[in-house]
Amino acid sequence: MKPPSRIPSNVAAGSFVAATWPLRALLGLLGLLAMIPGCTSGPGMAASEAEEADWARWRAVRLESVAGTDGWASLVGLHWLPEGASTSGSRPDQALVFPAGRAPGVVGVWHRRGGEVRFEPSPGVPVLRNGQPFDGGPVATDARGARPDTLSVGGLRISVIDRDGRLGLRVRDSLAPTRTGFTGLPCFGWSRRWVVPARLEPAAPGATLGLATVIGTRESLPLAGTLVFELEGATHRLQAAVDTETDDLFVLFGDTTNGRGTYAAGRFLHAPKPDGSDWTTLDFNRAYNPPCAFTPFATCPRTPPGNHLPLAVRAGERRYRHPAGH
Repeated sequence: MKPPSRIPSNVAAGSFVAATWPLRALLGLLGLLAMIPGCTSGPGMAASEAEEADWARWRAVRLESVAGTDGWASLVGLHWLPEGASTSGSRPDQALVFPAGRAPGVVGVWHRRGGEVRFEPSPGVPVLRNGQPFDGGPVATDARGARPDTLSVGGLRISVIDRDGRLGLRVRDSLAPTRTGFTGLPCFGWSRRWVVPARLEPAAPGATLGLATVIGTRESLPLAGTLVFELEGATHRLQAAVDTETDDLFVLFGDTTNGRGTYAAGRFLHAPKPDGSDWTTLDFNRAYNPPCAFTPFATCPRTPPGNHLPLAVRAGERRYRHPAGH
């Protein structure tokens, strides 16, 4: 699971929008977000001007992570690499077939040897690696959190992902119909009732949170501990991981709205690092859909069995409405 799948609780980290945007611009953006049904404050729960601006800022980053040129809606392929050589291109006789009209018929050959990948472009096919002309050679993957190389050919951008030893080509296209036809991020109205204090019960040093993924692999994240909080008159508990990419806490959770207005597999949430007394804040207004809600080419982790809340969290993002035909 790699950026931009996660949205930090502090949007200034890695944001395409400066956290110091003028208030007028932020409120203008909020007006655009308000065009999506349900995404404004509800009656009797109106946010203050500062809260409106802060939420607009966060949602601007969130929109970019999904609908931006490198967002999840731009994914058009995920091709697993076997050992040895694999041909690629838009021709149907290639081992790895790219979208027709968006790349040459024969792009080149990928060579995998264990965890290493090399690419050999076909003669006359111009390829860029990280924006520079590339005549072929090693291609860096995202193994162990590294930044992968990006190869550009035709209208496609290709990187190599490593998922528990499975290597695959992740293919993006800024003109993908799923992106050009993006329908927005419907959400519940903002409400203070869903902003709750939570106390972290720290995990033992070195503890990890094991997660199954939709592709049958497993991820292991550093376990921060268990967040304990009061909601709807009861005490609840959610395991939280340490997110080293965004420097905060990361929670995968389910609730009784899943499949009934929200994404069936659950949602993601971030929380600031706890203070010196182990207290933090869970803002369920910022619960968001995993990448798999937008594309079949993501490799999302599944919600841990113990992280399902026995209540309806009517806050955060609703289920995404895919463009017609997708």
